[in-house]
Amino acid sequence: MSPEHDATLDLLDPREVGKLKWRCRRGLLENDLFIARFFERHESRLTVGQAQAMETLMDLSDNDLLDLLLQRKEPEPAWAGAEVVALIALMRAEGAHQSPVPLPSLSSSA
Repeated sequence: MSPEHDATLDLLDPREVGKLKWRCRRGLLENDLFIARFFERHESRLTVGQAQAMETLMDLSDNDLLDLLLQRKEPEPAWAGAEVVALIALMRAEGAHQSPVPLPSLSSSA
């Protein structure tokens, strides 16, 4: 490896992805929905840096995390580096582009 190699850009090992997904389970359904949507779209190309950022977010309380994801507040520079800010922006964008839930048909077959 060259001295200028940035390990945070390496892809996360599939076993580590599994551990991270387990770590990301939350008590609020709303947080779980944001997180699940993120993993559905990005699991196969998660980087070490994104995983580290996710670990930082998982140290927050459920309510603080939800406030960030819903843009009720912004991350504080004291704990949120560029990778955390980028991850929050990505998760917010994913949450805003939800696929609609199909509604059950109201027609009767009688």
